[in-house]
Amino acid sequence: MRHTQAARPHRVAVLVLAGAKPLDVGIPAQVFTTRASMPYEVRVCGAAPGPVSGGDGLSYLVEHGLEALAWADLVFVPGYRFPDREDPPQPVLDALIAAHHRGARLAAISTGAFALAATGLLDGKRATTHWHYARALAAKHPGVKVDENVLFVDEGDVLTSAGAASGIDLCLHILRGALGVAASNHAARRLVAAPYRSGGQAQYLPRSVPEPRGERFAATREWALGRLDEPLTLELLAQHAGVSTRTFSRRFVEETGYTPMQWVMRARVDTARELLERSERAVERIAADVGLGTGANLRRHFQRILGTSPIEYRRTFTRGS
Repeated sequence: MRHTQAARPHRVAVLVLAGAKPLDVGIPAQVFTTRASMPYEVRVCGAAPGPVSGGDGLSYLVEHGLEALAWADLVFVPGYRFPDREDPPQPVLDALIAAHHRGARLAAISTGAFALAATGLLDGKRATTHWHYARALAAKHPGVKVDENVLFVDEGDVLTSAGAASGIDLCLHILRGALGVAASNHAARRLVAAPYRSGGQAQYLPRSVPEPRGERFAATREWALGRLDEPLTLELLAQHAGVSTRTFSRRFVEETGYTPMQWVMRARVDTARELLERSERAVERIAADVGLGTGANLRRHFQRILGTSPIEYRRTFTRGS
């Protein structure tokens, strides 16, 4: 993992604002919960310690005030009700700005993007929010480049996500960058969540007849993950799913944000990442194990997708370092 033996836990603050949505609060608190496999410490805070009136019939009793933002490396702002009506109190905005200037990353879930936008830190940057509020965010903060057709946006020091479920995708994305794909996949299994979905996936797709989405091809994806070392074609995947290749391709993109073969390549690269993190296998062996054939192929796809080489990646995620 990407931490030294003497490294302190990563510090995560979850800022609960008035009207906070319970799922949005719970996602980062649960994903980054302190445990042996997770070098994180989480503090839930508000504008001041004490009770915070939430949304959807729930309220919160938070232990920490805004001093938690001065402590944190990563600050989450969960979504809250009526974000387009008024901004959070100025001391909250000042604390967010100070945390950012100090080097903390700020991450918003759903309508939490309105709080980040009110600080001015999203001006000139891409951001997203729940599709229902995307136009309101653009109207209230015209300096923000609002993209309502994605699950999350990573601008480096500030990150935003759409509705509650995409908050899980954002958290897993952050974990993957900080601790590697093995830790992210472990967290996804614990949450019974998809290990990766493209941030560029559309939030919703208008339909004349609604139909269940998200799990239709889960069995086929699981089947493919167990056969990455074998030839996997669009025809084979569609045959396993029991639909035509055209239908499979269209609906697969709706579910995952990737074409089927893009998803297979991403799965192969991510499996290679996990093997590089957790084993001493040679690059040529790993390439064969994940279905990429040769070390040259693995290096080419690693560079294209991740912007680095397998050797450099392994050096970054050295076991016990």
